[in-house]
Amino acid sequence: MCSPDPERMLLLAPFLAALAAAGPTPVVLIDGPSGAGKSTLADALVLAWPGMVRPVLVRLDDIYPGWNGLDAAVAQLTDHILGPRRRGAPGAWQRYDWERGQPAEWHLVDPARPLIVEGCGALAAANLPLSDIRVWLDADDRLRKQRALARDGEAFRSHWDQWQSEWEAYRNRERPERQATIRLAAAGNTAGSPAGRLG
Repeated sequence: MCSPDPERMLLLAPFLAALAAAGPTPVVLIDGPSGAGKSTLADALVLAWPGMVRPVLVRLDDIYPGWNGLDAAVAQLTDHILGPRRRGAPGAWQRYDWERGQPAEWHLVDPARPLIVEGCGALAAANLPLSDIRVWLDADDRLRKQRALARDGEAFRSHWDQWQSEWEAYRNRERPERQATIRLAAAGNTAGSPAGRLG
């Protein structure tokens, strides 16, 4: 496995400093609008994670039960992953099969390992006391749409407005960016990199 490049490590420095103060099994939540670079950032964190025990990475994209599923995925995250974990019990999440349009198998989440959750909705208010590091990642709307459509193709194009409406309702209700302990604004590129400025 290759190590992150020096520029990426410099970007990750605030995250690594926060991890050093968070204990051996922290919960890291990464939120932000579609196309902001959450998945890329999460992958970089896994690659650069300090210590011998690698984190479990949960992507909310695997949980949303369809294009109107943001709130349902947030509830599953709270009730089935973060809540049990806080009590020292294993968590679990259910994959949604996008091709079949139906719920699929369940996946266990070991409470003895660090946890990263990335996806729209991660910083819902109910999750704040159940987490240690909360990341908000943002980007210009035009850049986000370009990235998202490049990643997910025409299947997403027809649902972009639908998803954006659901996202905006969540953001107006929860104000997730206000709950972040680390804020990052993506640079103006289209490669999916979260490289940018910290706030």
